[in-house]
Amino acid sequence: MYLFSLAGCGRISRNHIEALTELEREGRAKLVACCDPVAERADAVAQKTGCARFSSIEAMLKSEPSDVLSICTPSGLHPAHVEIAAQYRRHALSEKPAGTSLDSVDRAIAACDARGTGYFVVKQNRFNKAILLLRRALEAGRFGQIYHLASNVYWTRPQEYYDQARWRGTWEFDGGCLSNQAAHHVDMMQWMGGAVESVHAFGATLARRIEAEDTIVVNLKYRNGALGSINVTTLTYPKNLEGGITILGERGTVRIGGVALNRIEHWNFETPHPMDDEVENSSTDPSSVYGFGHLPLYRHIIDALDGKIEAMLTGREGRKSVEIIQSAYKSIKYKKTY
Repeated sequence: MYLFSLAGCGRISRNHIEALTELEREGRAKLVACCDPVAERADAVAQKTGCARFSSIEAMLKSEPSDVLSICTPSGLHPAHVEIAAQYRRHALSEKPAGTSLDSVDRAIAACDARGTGYFVVKQNRFNKAILLLRRALEAGRFGQIYHLASNVYWTRPQEYYDQARWRGTWEFDGGCLSNQAAHHVDMMQWMGGAVESVHAFGATLARRIEAEDTIVVNLKYRNGALGSINVTTLTYPKNLEGGITILGERGTVRIGGVALNRIEHWNFETPHPMDDEVENSSTDPSSVYGFGHLPLYRHIIDALDGKIEAMLTGREGRKSVEIIQSAYKSIKYKKTY
């Protein structure tokens, strides 16, 4: 059984706690400690799970034996906390994005390499049933040549959301809607489309009192010749509308929508295949944009630590999304293509 400690007991930590609670029932993992600078948050998790509670990561890792540190802190702190985990010879599971700068992510990768510890990044939507079926179709070559990929993230985040924590919407600790809300969709665009050759973007802060953007459009050119577009806003009225991806190919078209890449809305290929029979049962209806992917993600990581599979979501894989996001922000700042 792998022992997990948790850094950060805010909004997203609930999904990690739920996954670890189920894995404890399976005899595969257990949450043994948590920490948060806000004592009430750590106390609530400790009371709910029976784990030990601390006020700092260092105190927790010094005092409580564990195998993996799950990092649910502000985005800009993720790489530094991965480095701390490596220092104490713990594997690290970082929430998205891997970080808000490439340099910090690279330092985290180097720290884990030096200590021989694992570095994993949360991309739970890769485990959605609809996405897994799309990936199988892609790997089977059913699309032929890929022409165009598009992802729309039309969500809403009121000013009250940003006001709940001072780090939200800041360049240092969060970034804007592309870095935060659309991080999974950026990952999906590069996972499905392949290596990105160049990025051009326009962004604006239209309605929220934050440093970074609340609305952005990003154009991608892939090395394989395909083109892509990502459209993101947190100003959708009156509630979350869409978080999807569309792939247009020579011999197939697929659109996966819903608010969390969870529903197959269009599936059409030139040549029939037995996997087409799975379409009807591949859509899900999650209660939030987080979906159902954290539990299979944790199972995947445990299997990787056991040596049963090769890890799919490493720090280096998470770096690819950060590179696209940072290129988009540079394009906006310098009005150039990167």
